[in-house]
Amino acid sequence: MRFHRAVHVLAFALLLLAIPAALSSPSSAQIGIGIGISVHIGPPALPVYEQPIAPGAGYLWTPGYWGWNDDGGYYWVPGTWVVAPVGMLWTPGYWGWNNGAYVWNGGYWGPHVGFYGGINYGFGYGGVGFGGGEWRGGAFFYNTAVMHVDTVHITNVYVNRTVIVNNESHVAFNGGEGGIAVHATAQEEAYGREPHQAPLAAQTEHEHAASQNRAMFASENHGAPAVAATARPGEFSGRGVVGAKAAGAPYHAPAMSPKEARAASPAESKGNNAPRAESARPQNESHAENAPKAKPAKDPKPPKNNNKNNKKPEDEKRDKGR
Repeated sequence: MRFHRAVHVLAFALLLLAIPAALSSPSSAQIGIGIGISVHIGPPALPVYEQPIAPGAGYLWTPGYWGWNDDGGYYWVPGTWVVAPVGMLWTPGYWGWNNGAYVWNGGYWGPHVGFYGGINYGFGYGGVGFGGGEWRGGAFFYNTAVMHVDTVHITNVYVNRTVIVNNESHVAFNGGEGGIAVHATAQEEAYGREPHQAPLAAQTEHEHAASQNRAMFASENHGAPAVAATARPGEFSGRGVVGAKAAGAPYHAPAMSPKEARAASPAESKGNNAPRAESARPQNESHAENAPKAKPAKDPKPPKNNNKNNKKPEDEKRDKGR
């Protein structure tokens, strides 16, 4: 009797030890938002595309990026508008060369925009900070110089062309050969230490949907996805979908399989600071001509447009971004 009881206790203890390990291991089918991974193949260049019009007030633009799948390699996660947590701004994730591999640094919500590798994601994300808008008294105001919004229905707008970045770079990673050679400033590092909020459920579901669509994989679209951006998360068809105009640079198929690229990568993501550039010569899927893990937060409701007395500005030339 005592022997059987001891066996049961031991089995229960082993089960308790196994549960956390299972929960903490990311699925090989989809690895992207907020999860630090590393691979030996660099991401393709960012595709060239236009921004779909904002669905309504309170939506914030989150730029598209290349996610990773251990079975299929890089796949495109379309840029999309999401209902932002009030007072919060989105710091995009980025790929960085570190210790012989490309490491993913996940994006997050916070009171300020931190370091995102100097990547020119466009539409206000020119590589440093965010110039697409700002919060004023619980309402988000859009800078129509770089944001595509309907100023008839959204009156929380202003125009500031000084934030336009004349940068044609489509490089999608920081450091290494051909990568963006910038490091986080002291201010960006300070922003990175502020309290953060994990990606919204709508964002993680949006990424998962992209990972299940073969047309989104670089091996299929060669860096120019048919769905480059969407008006709302997860909507990959309909009027709000924008296709890529072109790939950001010529696509080159990698010499190794995704599993081979992933299996031998020892580097781990260690935060949101710029990774140190190494002297090794990594593989890239494209060549430019000029060279706190957490559960998804609940999606907030869009705030009311409380600036109805603002006059509609004249149409301004918008930054095409990507």
